[in-house]
Amino acid sequence: MKFSTAILSVALALSASSTTHAFTSSTINNSVRRISSLGAAEIKEASTNSSKDTTSTTAANAATNGLNDTSSTLSPEFEGARDMAIAKLSASLPNPALEKPLAHFMSEYFAALDTAAKAGNKNADGSDITAEQAMKEMGRTLQYGMKYGLGASPKGKFIFEDVRHMALRGSKDDTRYENESLTEMLGDDVDVDFYAAGCDFFRPAIDIEKSLVLGEDNLKQAKAQLDAGENVVFFANHQSEADPQVVSCLFEKVSDEVGELAGQITYVAGHKVTTDPLAVPFSMGRNLLCIHSKKHIDADPETKPAKSKQNMAAMSSMLQGMKTGGMAIWVAPSGGRDRRDVDTGKIPIAPFDQKTVDMFRLMGNKSKKPTHFYPMSMVSYDLCPPPDFVEAGVGEQRNVRYTPIGIAIMDEVPNVGGAEKRHLFTERAEEECIDGYVKLLNELDMERYVPTN
Repeated sequence: MKFSTAILSVALALSASSTTHAFTSSTINNSVRRISSLGAAEIKEASTNSSKDTTSTTAANAATNGLNDTSSTLSPEFEGARDMAIAKLSASLPNPALEKPLAHFMSEYFAALDTAAKAGNKNADGSDITAEQAMKEMGRTLQYGMKYGLGASPKGKFIFEDVRHMALRGSKDDTRYENESLTEMLGDDVDVDFYAAGCDFFRPAIDIEKSLVLGEDNLKQAKAQLDAGENVVFFANHQSEADPQVVSCLFEKVSDEVGELAGQITYVAGHKVTTDPLAVPFSMGRNLLCIHSKKHIDADPETKPAKSKQNMAAMSSMLQGMKTGGMAIWVAPSGGRDRRDVDTGKIPIAPFDQKTVDMFRLMGNKSKKPTHFYPMSMVSYDLCPPPDFVEAGVGEQRNVRYTPIGIAIMDEVPNVGGAEKRHLFTERAEEECIDGYVKLLNELDMERYVPTN
């Protein structure tokens, strides 16, 4: 899980440039605060004087990803709000080159919410989706990214535990908030539910009414198993850096009780989710188990021993949680996101890794608690499409699109069979995931993405 948007490249560049410019991250943070506080009257005034200078990168990137460009048809209110937000933030940038990726991401988000508003989509409380809302959500997200990701506060960056993090949902009934260092770090945000903030950012860009949840009986069965103190592992394909929010928004669609379950899931993620500036506030609101992928470990021989040690600590922490029981885990056995085939436009599911599946089965057996395994098919690619090719580091440019999404919880795969037949378990889990994925694509009228055999 990693929301490494275009803002990340800006944030990293800002961090690096602070030694060569008369500039501090607090300058940007103050500008961001002004963005989130802009009111409806200011936005309305700006809508009469908006420009289209910031739409070119959005159109180009949409074409690259095979998506329809919506930025050129922004309503005056959303266009004015977007231009005002970009102008206010750009005025604080030390380097004009930083404006392009930042403007792209902001254009994408405003375009997504504008499309949602035109489609008649509503917020969960029945209110309209507005340009003021887009301004508020974007401003708040950037503000958290600057404060906790870049350290634009007296206490510096937010520091995660080495391998496991429990979501920060506000101080009520959470004894961790009795720790003075945490409350001082959070300051005025001590009562912020970072889980809810992440969902609030993406929810208006999702066509909830047309979105699908298949396998509700399996999902309810999994919840009953968790309630009984047993463990559940969801083996999922991974399409979008917003997948944790996708899970939450669609579980909420099933029922309030199932929606609460989404907030209890522990997501297996790479360590970048705790270091990328904009990823940090989203990660603060999630239960995380951070593990270095095999590819990441092998990339640098000098750091391999330390990373391997961290992975052992992560496995130990997960095992302790599973021994306690009632632990829900989401993991993508592929180790990465599904990528579009640039030649065909199809989006196949990335293959499951045998050793990853084996490891979770082993942990389930060692826990001495009944552990259940459910393939989870996910359709979320269009919400926040990844680049067509893997890019090193952070800072990759991102789109955000208003789109329906889907999840299918497939039948439980029995944890049976010895070592000599372990491949059969993995093959079945992957086949079930693919079957659910294809069914979702067909029912969502996204047949164009169905992979060919």
